Amino acid sequence: MEKTDQQKALEIAKVLQDEKANDVAVLDISGLNSWTDYFVIATVNSAVHSQGLYKSIKEYISENDMEIHKTVRKSSQGEDWNLIDLGNVVIHLMSEEARGFYELEKLWHAGVKLM
Repeated sequence: MEKTDQQKALEIAKVLQDEKANDVAVLDISGLNSWTDYFVIATVNSAVHSQGLYKSIKEYISENDMEIHKTVRKSSQGEDWNLIDLGNVVIHLMSEEARGFYELEKLWHAGVKLM
């Protein structure tokens, strides 16, 4: 049986937790927009930590028949926010400062917090 997008989002969150990401959250925002259904948000400790998490996510993606959609970065500098677009699941790996500044959970407060 194929996994639902919600199951995949929750499993990605578990991968991030296992790799020591902080404050991992999963938001169901499917009723709020037309371009994605789930946000997985995690706080990273450093650029190296973010790269390690990205590698673990890529392994999960390849094992679960998902693909990364190319995104256009406005700035080539800064490791404060790494966005990984998987279509129906969008992952946000953010520094503590960026997470505090952008407050995605507050911005998308109408979404359902699954984790």
